[in-house]
Amino acid sequence: MTLDRRTLLGAGAATAALPFAGRSARAQAAAANTIRIAVLTDLSGTYRDVTGPTEVACVRLAAAEFSNRGFNIEVLAADNQNKPDVGSNITRQWFDRDGVDAVVDGGASSVALAVNEIVREKNKVFLNTSSATSDLTGKACSPNTVHWTYDTWMLAKSNGGATVRAGGDTWYFITADYAFGHALERDTANFVRQAGGRVLGSVRTPFPGTTDFSSFLLQAQASGAKVIGLANAGTDSQNCVKQAAEFGMTRRGIRLASLLMLLPDVHALGLATTQGLVCSETFYWDLNDRTRAFTNRIRPHIGNAPLCMNHPGAYAVVLHYLKAVADMGVAAAKADGRAVVERMKAMPTDDDGFGRGRIREDGRKIHPAYLFEVKKPEESRGPFDYYKLLQTTPGEEAFRPLNEGGCPLVRS
Repeated sequence: MTLDRRTLLGAGAATAALPFAGRSARAQAAAANTIRIAVLTDLSGTYRDVTGPTEVACVRLAAAEFSNRGFNIEVLAADNQNKPDVGSNITRQWFDRDGVDAVVDGGASSVALAVNEIVREKNKVFLNTSSATSDLTGKACSPNTVHWTYDTWMLAKSNGGATVRAGGDTWYFITADYAFGHALERDTANFVRQAGGRVLGSVRTPFPGTTDFSSFLLQAQASGAKVIGLANAGTDSQNCVKQAAEFGMTRRGIRLASLLMLLPDVHALGLATTQGLVCSETFYWDLNDRTRAFTNRIRPHIGNAPLCMNHPGAYAVVLHYLKAVADMGVAAAKADGRAVVERMKAMPTDDDGFGRGRIREDGRKIHPAYLFEVKKPEESRGPFDYYKLLQTTPGEEAFRPLNEGGCPLVRS
């Protein structure tokens, strides 16, 4: 198996592969028996720690564990810079010049929505892992796309719903001003209202590039809301939590609902700052024997990097994709991305990150969601021992009902 020969980590870079037309007959034959998987992710920006190099390592692990199946696997990577135009250009070059068969991740939701359309146009495969917008299995659903790890509807139900039930019935949102933030605010606001709560207002922050959230936090405080909903992620969430702590907001009874707070964010901020916050993930390294086994296998490849659900999401979806390729044959898989996704939907899923599950006809991967509370410093037993499990939502309840998303693939 050939791995990592053309992995690129430069911003906006794509591989230096020769066009197929210029290759020798031998090289063309080898290419015909090679599945090329490209990871489009954030390698340098806001979401680097929750996706990035660790996610690439997880894709490589899946490829390595699927070796000796009669075909070669190559893994490529590039930085989308959280910009739709950059991500789109890389994706087109991968398909048109470099013979890529499947794109993994996508990154920022605005990038993913753009890539989603290109993949459909080219009849390739999009294995989305970290892009959150629930529109990917709703109005923008595609027969070429699988949405694996989580989405804004799941986050809104798990975290937002729990906060309202705990008495947080008035909200003010600080929202990243792009597709992900808009979808997360929309979905959470719907759950707040359904539970009898009220949304008092919101403010949208420029993305990417905002680092000082002071004025936005003060606007939220002035609204009188009990809950400040952070419809952002990565270093944006970290900066909001840190600056809210500096203002003493939580000491004055204001509750922060960080709607996409992940374990790398907790690690970066420390337990002293994040203790008591609740967060939703579909994976935790210490959840069960299988998640610990996966963590032990990936740890030598990522050093001391913290794991969140996006990382095993990339591993798991690539592993399932490769099972489908092996089942239908390389030539057929390379010829028809839509057929590969259909085969993935027809096969039950099973991996160490998420256990057993399935992929619905709208492309939504179904598995449980977990609500965690961040431990106090004195409760932690060692590195990355950060979460206490509060609640498990079964997979069939964790995600938006199939008939409510508006996906045109769903037969009524």
